[in-house]
Amino acid sequence: MSKEDYMNTSVQEPPLDYSFRSIHVIQDLTSEEPRTGLRPLRHSKSGKSLTQSLWLNNNVLNDLKDFSHVVSLLLEHPENLAWIDLSFNDLTSIDPVLTTFFNLSVLYLHGNSIQRLGEVNKLAVLPRLRSLTLHGNPIEEEKGYRQYVLCTLPRITTFDFSGVTKADRTTAEVWKRMNIKPKKFRIKQNAL
Repeated sequence: MSKEDYMNTSVQEPPLDYSFRSIHVIQDLTSEEPRTGLRPLRHSKSGKSLTQSLWLNNNVLNDLKDFSHVVSLLLEHPENLAWIDLSFNDLTSIDPVLTTFFNLSVLYLHGNSIQRLGEVNKLAVLPRLRSLTLHGNPIEEEKGYRQYVLCTLPRITTFDFSGVTKADRTTAEVWKRMNIKPKKFRIKQNAL
């Protein structure tokens, strides 16, 4: 890994785009050709992509088994991955592997089958996450969906392709006070 390769890893690079490829399992990425865009992808001397964006949208993925391993085979600097698009797949949960990419700032998960609102809690460890989509999942129907996400992920600035306003934050805080019991209270109750 040369310093030049590291410096050239950029969000400005075109994405490594595997959208609309009927991919069922992550391992298929190693044998599938990515889509080509207007600008060619740049590669390191080892042949790995120098991008920070990975698009896997509009496939038939139902889990992310071996995601880290496969991403490390495709990207020169997987630790710099900043944008992952997993929209329109068959994911039923938010795989913890996504929380290992600490530079992740954009995560698209809309149009999947995520059932539990609590899945969002996993993403709270991502310090740079600013844009998240979850609409089109069953969790969208849960009462307080937007407020819960904004309380759980206070650093995001765009949610479901909509800017997060000061009023949204205030509404989310009020909702939190009315709906989420402090942890100390829960501990006391459980101890009884």
